[in-house]
Amino acid sequence: MHRLLLLGCFWLLTAPTVSSIFQRPTGSPAPPRLQYLLEPLHSTVHTQRGATATLPCVLRALPQNYRVKWSKVEPANYRESIIIITNGLYHKNYGPLSPRVHLRHSHRYDASLTITNVALEDEGRYRCQLVNGLDDESVSLTLHLEGVVFPYQPSNGRYKFNYHEAKRACEQQDSRLATYQQLYKAWTEGLDWCNAGWILDGTVHYPIINSREPCGGHLLLPGVRTYGAKDKQKDRFDAFCFTSALQGQVYFIRGHLNFKEAGQACRNHGAAIAKVGQLYSAWKFSQLDRCDGGWLADGSVRYPITTPRERCGGLPNPGVRSFGFPSKEMRTYGTYCFVGK
Repeated sequence: MHRLLLLGCFWLLTAPTVSSIFQRPTGSPAPPRLQYLLEPLHSTVHTQRGATATLPCVLRALPQNYRVKWSKVEPANYRESIIIITNGLYHKNYGPLSPRVHLRHSHRYDASLTITNVALEDEGRYRCQLVNGLDDESVSLTLHLEGVVFPYQPSNGRYKFNYHEAKRACEQQDSRLATYQQLYKAWTEGLDWCNAGWILDGTVHYPIINSREPCGGHLLLPGVRTYGAKDKQKDRFDAFCFTSALQGQVYFIRGHLNFKEAGQACRNHGAAIAKVGQLYSAWKFSQLDRCDGGWLADGSVRYPITTPRERCGGLPNPGVRSFGFPSKEMRTYGTYCFVGK
């Protein structure tokens, strides 16, 4: 544990001043000046799942022969995936985003990319590149989804997932593996978790607000602690999942139901038993607040609290509380259901 790297607070304590961030080392070349593309006013576009988002890319002049290529940098493999190519008159779409993207083209200088029905996997860094003969230039933008990160482990205990199993587990719970940026933001907002988990780029981390003995000891500063990159096949940890706004509603059905009866109760109402990510989303975006433990699709029992109070667990912070994975034959809990729009 003494070799763990401290990110987070360590960076804050050692960050350079604003002026030094933008100083180039003596003798280093200046970044190439944009000749045709305008620098975007804002390099980050904020959105939610299900929304329509536009990434701006505007030309100040039209070269005689040119192409504009949009691509996305994939954090899991650091490769760029082409999304669309245009010469101003014609365009061609590529890849899985193809059905949901088009060029805004509000005027002849506009090469902005519009993404409809934004999905969790759309978050990330995009590049608008203008190719003009031997010369090319580009601008980078980030699509940021508002959402919530939650730790996840299976019913048979902690540290059971290899990377691929962790990725699949998050997807089964209406979420995806979190990026480092998402995990870091969740830590700044209070996520404090002692178990290490996979994130999207194949590294393993855990966020600590309150330093304590079982989590590296009292002497280590708070921060997002890291084990670095691990073997995606052999090494086993938990998962940190990320989800965004729901396209539907989560609601509670009261009763003393076993797991099978809970699923049937939701189906009787034209709904499905809710997934863990859906409950977290309802807690985050719809302020769902109930003291009642309810079954979820993975066989766990949880309940969402936005206003902490003594009779609802007594913990001082809002959150989704868990009773773990009780026997599916127990008739003690109600159920949380999800109905799509």
